[in-house]
Amino acid sequence: MHPLFQGLPQREIEQLIAECEQKTFDKDDLILGKNERRKGLVLLLDGVAEVYVEHEGYDEVLEVVQKSGIIGFSSLAHFLGVSKNEGKEELVAVRAAERCEVLVMPFSVLTRLWDDPNVHDYLLAQACIRLKDVYVSLAEQVKQARKFGDSTSFVVPVQDLMVRNVVTLPPTATVQEAAKKMAATHISSIVVTNEQKLCGILTETDLVERVLGQSLPYDTPIERVMTKHVATISRFAYYYDALAMMIERGVKHLPVVDDGKVEGIVTFSDLMRKKNESMMRTIQQIDHADEQTLSKMKIAIYELLATMLRDQVPIAQCLNTITKLYDRLVYRCLSLAIEQVGDPPSRFAFYQMGSSGRREQFLLTDQDHFLVYESEEHASYFATLGEAIVRVMEKAGYERCKGKMMASENAWRGSLETWKDRLREWMIHATNDNLLLAQNFFSYRFVYGDIDLHRAFEQQIREQLHRAKIFFFRLVEMEKQNEIPTLDRPIRSIFGLERKTIDMKKEVLFPYHHSIQILGLIHGIVSGTPFERIEKLKEKQVLSPAFAKDVQKAAENVLAIYIRHKWNHYQANKQSSSVLSFATMTTREKDELMLSLKTLKQLQAQLFSHF
Repeated sequence: MHPLFQGLPQREIEQLIAECEQKTFDKDDLILGKNERRKGLVLLLDGVAEVYVEHEGYDEVLEVVQKSGIIGFSSLAHFLGVSKNEGKEELVAVRAAERCEVLVMPFSVLTRLWDDPNVHDYLLAQACIRLKDVYVSLAEQVKQARKFGDSTSFVVPVQDLMVRNVVTLPPTATVQEAAKKMAATHISSIVVTNEQKLCGILTETDLVERVLGQSLPYDTPIERVMTKHVATISRFAYYYDALAMMIERGVKHLPVVDDGKVEGIVTFSDLMRKKNESMMRTIQQIDHADEQTLSKMKIAIYELLATMLRDQVPIAQCLNTITKLYDRLVYRCLSLAIEQVGDPPSRFAFYQMGSSGRREQFLLTDQDHFLVYESEEHASYFATLGEAIVRVMEKAGYERCKGKMMASENAWRGSLETWKDRLREWMIHATNDNLLLAQNFFSYRFVYGDIDLHRAFEQQIREQLHRAKIFFFRLVEMEKQNEIPTLDRPIRSIFGLERKTIDMKKEVLFPYHHSIQILGLIHGIVSGTPFERIEKLKEKQVLSPAFAKDVQKAAENVLAIYIRHKWNHYQANKQSSSVLSFATMTTREKDELMLSLKTLKQLQAQLFSHF
């Protein structure tokens, strides 16, 4: 029974409820619209609702209301006759975050209950709790607003950074005309257009390498030496999008294109002026680092990570950018290792596993990787290469794996045939130890080497998985021992229960990763990051589009909480731990975690339903 009706005779309760209206709302249905006149209070009998405000096409969730909660507290001011802005204020809207059962209690019912001291006490207590949450939320927003006052925020649209007066030339212009124009306007690139349509870009590097380097005449048309396949960006993208693209593509100029027309250009120099220049220069040095300077790259990447977390860059984009930098660091480590041991005698492929394999690495962890090569004939060379890779990566800041899951170990390198036998052993003899090895293996990501060999390796894996039903069954059975916890009661009440902490890694992230991994394997998806696998499962209609979106959102929420928790430990020089105390969480984080766990538990239940 709802607290508002406690202590009343049963007959009176029935009469009051008869004047109320019970309604059901499906997920995303509007419970109360913006500016909709409130006719009373809405009691949430079951489900979860979100109070939100619309701002420039984006919905900002202000509060999550849970079972037994009250919606429409602000309307009490009108009921009491103390509001001075009735009919003028723009109200927030309320929607169902999941299927909701509500009871709409009109003011006429509230009037009859008003003289009951229990009702006064309950509403006063709820109002105090709500007011406290509002002040905490407001304080957090003020703190962030002050941070965003820094002009170096990553959350700056490209249109605020780009140069609008773009210097252009037609494809028929000569390289001499282009060089003179660059010198006269003090720029390092010219955008090549034909009737405002982008054709290419010509940079100082192009002039040096493709004109002077090949002794071409100065009357050569620029269309012969320009870069034709140009990376572009929208003016509605953000600073961090531009930075990530430049890092990924290795370019310093991005034409800004919308509807096929060039609107401006943003350069690496523009971005450096917005950020710490020495840090950006250090990042540029990754490709030229040696064993003595490798350790400096970690420091530079951490500085960038700190800035992105401070600026509240969406966690998926943050991980995307940081992963690209770590990949460049790993490429450099592989190159240095090959320089030490000599060129490989045959094709090979290098893979990373764990958080790096999932593109979720933010702090450098221990090494998780393996090697695949064509034939055991060259096993001796690749054993030496594996040891060199581990040694160089250690210099870069990657600790050696305590479980010895590294290419330096015989169990984590081999020819295609060797890996075929190894996987067959794991699948046929599906002991707990072999299942744990397989779980780690199937988080792999191809990072370096021959792409055709990689494709042959994956095809070999797919063929083996066609006959692996018992293996799948054992994986699911082992996963049933690690069910994601639920926080069914409002998370504030958790403080009154025994559970006051949650191990984000063991209780949430690992079960989530394994659920996506196993569902993917069952349906022939052998690799990819969790988000990539979710997209493929959606394409195969294993996950509905709406549920796939919910899972991605839930995973992002959990990762954001986990990453900030671990980063705070690192900054405070505390021992790293994945155990999160509810006492350290904001109200909003608690609500987001509760909703996210519900969604991820539904994903796990879908996996369990297969067997």
